[in-house]
Amino acid sequence: MSDKGNGMDGKTDIVNGSLSSSPEEMSAEEGRETSSGIEVEASDLSLSLTGDEAAPTRAESRGTDTESSGEEKDSDSMDDTGHYSITEESRARDRSDDEEEEEEEEEQRSRRRAQRKRAGGREHDSSDDERALEDWVSSETSALPRPRWRALPALRERELGRGARFVREACGARVFVQRFCLQHGLEGHTGCVNTLHFNQRGTWLASGSDDLKVVVWDWLRRRPVLDFESGHKSNVFQAKFLPNSGDSTLAMCARDGQLALEPDSPCTFLSAGEDAVVFTIDLRQDRPASKLVVTKEKEKKVGLYTIYVNPANTFQFAVGGRDQFVRIYDQRKIDENENNGVLKKFCPHHLVNSESKANITCLVYSHDGSELLASYNDEDIYLFNSSHSDGAEYIKRYKGHRNNATVKGVNFYGPKSEFVVSGSDCGHIFLWEKSSCQIVQFMEGDKGGVVNCLEPHPHLPVLATSGLDHDVKIWAPTAETPTELAGLKEVIKKNKLERDEDSLHHTDMFDSHMLWFLMHHLRQRRHHRRRREPGAPDGDSDESPSSSDSSDEEEEGPDRVQCMPS
Repeated sequence: MSDKGNGMDGKTDIVNGSLSSSPEEMSAEEGRETSSGIEVEASDLSLSLTGDEAAPTRAESRGTDTESSGEEKDSDSMDDTGHYSITEESRARDRSDDEEEEEEEEEQRSRRRAQRKRAGGREHDSSDDERALEDWVSSETSALPRPRWRALPALRERELGRGARFVREACGARVFVQRFCLQHGLEGHTGCVNTLHFNQRGTWLASGSDDLKVVVWDWLRRRPVLDFESGHKSNVFQAKFLPNSGDSTLAMCARDGQLALEPDSPCTFLSAGEDAVVFTIDLRQDRPASKLVVTKEKEKKVGLYTIYVNPANTFQFAVGGRDQFVRIYDQRKIDENENNGVLKKFCPHHLVNSESKANITCLVYSHDGSELLASYNDEDIYLFNSSHSDGAEYIKRYKGHRNNATVKGVNFYGPKSEFVVSGSDCGHIFLWEKSSCQIVQFMEGDKGGVVNCLEPHPHLPVLATSGLDHDVKIWAPTAETPTELAGLKEVIKKNKLERDEDSLHHTDMFDSHMLWFLMHHLRQRRHHRRRREPGAPDGDSDESPSSSDSSDEEEEGPDRVQCMPS
């Protein structure tokens, strides 16, 4: 029993963290102390160790073995008295726990490395994007070769009687375009100006506005020749002189309509609207309007925002609107049972199946009908060869502006369509050289922030523009030195970044713009009705389609959408 008592004392001392065995028993107890300590710590239970009397004998036989040998023997057999022994399974479990901890630590280290790698990748991607943007801006503003037409030699040729085409060549010369500057404004409207059109001789300029008026200007003398109410109940979007009518006939439309004149015809023209229907109108008929075609994509109607007649073949006309396709029709070959009557369609190939809902806000033929220019909503401007086959890709692309907040116009400039001109949401006017696609002129247009309408003079190097401001601006090449395009890089960077940010939302921004656009028109309509009826009460009349009590100053929408192009 003394051996057992000593054994218990040894066990208790190990658990309590102190050794109190006598020196004589130390050597015999070392092995058992180590083994018993392991047994107690492994079990975490208070067990009564009652080993047989052979235990000290075995301990003595081991003599002065080290503690490591005791650890190697910690699986010694015990009798069936409830003793707990450490097995290979428990050691495997300990090793498994250690391995799991190591794996967790390794996983955490891998995760931290991946996070650092992603952060570095984002920084790398950001620097790549910035570098790509800088490269793109540099390519858009790089130096151009010397122009072929030079003013002084051309003037000398004219003095010698050999410059019969001087004015025509000067209008298409880059050196004049680069000297454009503002001459004056034509003030007479009380709403944003939605349409501009020169007569054939270029002496008069017609303008239509949200104030429901049409003004015919002597633009050189800065005074109106004629000022009248249009008769429309909605904002005037188009007002055009009919050709060969002695400037006596104007065709007008409002809100969602667009007109396309037939060259040299004083009595026939086309009209299109958001109902997707194209009408041909002949003023000589008792019932002038007759339906020509309904624009469809498969079985779905496509609302139209723009229409233009080919000046080289007046049977052909092009339309664009609420999808990404430019459609060309031939009035002699329209069969709606075959390809919905379409002669051919064009679209930039990357927009054919694009998730971004591209819309064509304006299109126009070149002077000889060989090319077709289309401006896309919050996208770029594309040039197509009108003689190419159905589905052909664009041949030129013009970048830098932004066409998002309103339905913007686009136009050619020059007697041979040498330049492309467009307004922008940033309030600037951009002119690109058609052949090189580079920006050659950059002018600050409307203070209201958006330029929509651009009308070149038919014979002179003059450009008329309008937008959200209530005046018409006249531009001419009178600057002493060519433009240095100051501030251009910053503006096109800003336009590009804003467009990229909006494209990430994948929302149909055009719907919200048009909603605010129509709300503005409703407020303007009520305002002008009150002006015409001074005694009318302040509240809404029964005729008013709007129940809003907000004033005209409350025009703030997502992007202040107001005007349509000419």
